[in-house]
Amino acid sequence: MYEQKTKETDNSVVEFIESVDSPKKREDAYKLLDIFTETTGFEAKMWGPSIIGFGSYHYKYKTGHEGDAPLVGFSPRKAKISLYFAPGDPDRAELLEKFGKHTTGAACVYINKIADVDVEVLKTLIKQSMQFLLKTYPQE
Repeated sequence: MYEQKTKETDNSVVEFIESVDSPKKREDAYKLLDIFTETTGFEAKMWGPSIIGFGSYHYKYKTGHEGDAPLVGFSPRKAKISLYFAPGDPDRAELLEKFGKHTTGAACVYINKIADVDVEVLKTLIKQSMQFLLKTYPQE
């Protein structure tokens, strides 16, 4: 049976941010914490050892695989800051064109620092991602 690696934990978000080596990344992590909290209306929770997530949803794929994940989140990693938005959201690409300096992965958007991106576009990405996931995976 598949065991989901990234689960919500009771670990402290502030302790995690304080453990980030780079003072600039720590500062950006606190700014992101404020932006995500204000935009989502959810309290930040740790998911696994290094993802700060907001809200949650339950997904179930056609394969039968299912689990829980944060609606949105971020992680101040050593190389870049990872932003977690809904994979598969068809409207994401258009917003990312206006976002600023970033790279993308399957579900992640990577930035070096907040100063490189448009915070208003970030807020829109957060809201849009949440709406997409809640529409795609309605919660009972």
